[in-house]
Amino acid sequence: MARYLLRPPTTTGAAAAASSLLSSSRRRNGTSTPRPPVLGLRALASRPSKACPVMAVASEQSAATAKYPKVAAPTTGPIPAAELLAVIQDAAKAGAEVIMEAVNKPRNIHYKGVADLVTDTDRLSESVILEVVRKSFPDHLILGEEGGLIGDALSEYLWCIDPLDGTTNFAHGYPSFSVSIGVLFRGKPAASTVVEFCGGPMCWSTRTISASSGGGAYCNGQKIHVSQTDKVEQSLLVTGFGYEHDDAWLTNINLFKEYTDISRGVRRLGSAAADMSHVALGITEAYWEYRLKPWDMAAGVLIVEEAGGVVSRMDGGEFTVFDRSVLVSNGAVHDQLLDRIGHATEDLKKKGIDFSLWFKPDKYPTDF
Repeated sequence: MARYLLRPPTTTGAAAAASSLLSSSRRRNGTSTPRPPVLGLRALASRPSKACPVMAVASEQSAATAKYPKVAAPTTGPIPAAELLAVIQDAAKAGAEVIMEAVNKPRNIHYKGVADLVTDTDRLSESVILEVVRKSFPDHLILGEEGGLIGDALSEYLWCIDPLDGTTNFAHGYPSFSVSIGVLFRGKPAASTVVEFCGGPMCWSTRTISASSGGGAYCNGQKIHVSQTDKVEQSLLVTGFGYEHDDAWLTNINLFKEYTDISRGVRRLGSAAADMSHVALGITEAYWEYRLKPWDMAAGVLIVEEAGGVVSRMDGGEFTVFDRSVLVSNGAVHDQLLDRIGHATEDLKKKGIDFSLWFKPDKYPTDF
């Protein structure tokens, strides 16, 4: 770019021929047109310029990041981030291999509730994940969606494992679903990995999104960042709905409708870990949901934050993975979303809907 500022670019082809004919004609007529002066870099720098929209959005994102407390642990503790991530990724890969082996085969489906499914693949995926984790860290505490709480309750590390996030999608061969593993250090996310299944029947593939506290977020080894969209009207949003069809569920149905009317659309995909990863990848601008569990959120919230995004509760309060609501965004639209989502959540509190911590293991040491 600097080369073109200091001297004009060379013309070629038809443009060069036209320029030559025009110059010859001017010489024959005894006239010439002076070339416009070539500005030096200093002269260009002194010209007034309009404010750069990208810089303005970056400023908004920085302000939002500063406004909302960080969800990540300050460090990964005595275990180096690289060592912790290596085991997380190996465990997630092992679980994903189980799912990939089963994804094009008939499913053996069981029910945990009227519509809450579990398959043999969920259980086998969790089994191989636990095998990898316990081989490296036998004294760590583990909270798995299928197996519950196991390990040393006094450990500073808590593994939150969803061996197949989006079981209903998997059962129907519908993307998206994922393996989600987030590790907490003293109650806060320290490192995480999500392996998302993309594509569809007979053409499945995966992408691996990982993050560590202070280490950034990466997809298949490439650094990722949230989008810079700063208006809800230009945003693609995502939400989700649980199995309890109560006031919180109805409130979110109304939020879904309202934001569908004023944004570029609201999607409901069915895998919280994948949904949050999409915000981190810059595919969507925000995701929110009531009534999630630690294994749904522990990996995704860290990935969003390390990709430059913001995380809070749906009332705008400080978030922990034991909370009952989450809002993640690119930061630039966070306050705009809270203008409506925050008020709706406060109304639910007034109705007596429980937003206390869902669960925190007894004796598990935390910094909050």
